[in-house]
Amino acid sequence: MDVTHLGRQSALPASPEEARLDYVPNPRPAKPYLVRFTAPEFTSLCPVTGQPDFAHLVIDYAPGETIVESKSLKLFLSSFRNHSGFHEEVTVGIAERLAAEMKPLWLRIGGYWYPRGGIPIDVYWQSGEPPAGLWVPDQGVPAYHGRG
Repeated sequence: MDVTHLGRQSALPASPEEARLDYVPNPRPAKPYLVRFTAPEFTSLCPVTGQPDFAHLVIDYAPGETIVESKSLKLFLSSFRNHSGFHEEVTVGIAERLAAEMKPLWLRIGGYWYPRGGIPIDVYWQSGEPPAGLWVPDQGVPAYHGRG
């Protein structure tokens, strides 16, 4: 198990590109199961104005041979606070990096972005169909409702 962050002090990466995600062996590889990470206070920067954008991210995946180590994922997600990108680029970029490096059986992400300019944007991505028999609960984040 080669990990950078687990059990060690780790500085916040300056950018998502500099962030190292750690993976450890899947402790239960015999049958597919679902892992969910929720980041309700995710932030990145608007590439046009430089203002912060806020999202509630929900990442679901069925592990293959490895699982992502949660501290490294937290640092990776936190590194976006200084990253400029449109909601679509950020959400899909997170999913594609996890899918490429971890090689899960299945992965999906829901990016529920809070309104800026009066329009909430939700971005969804998944790697394909979930494995047969995998319980995939609703992500539980309601569509944005204003004051009305």
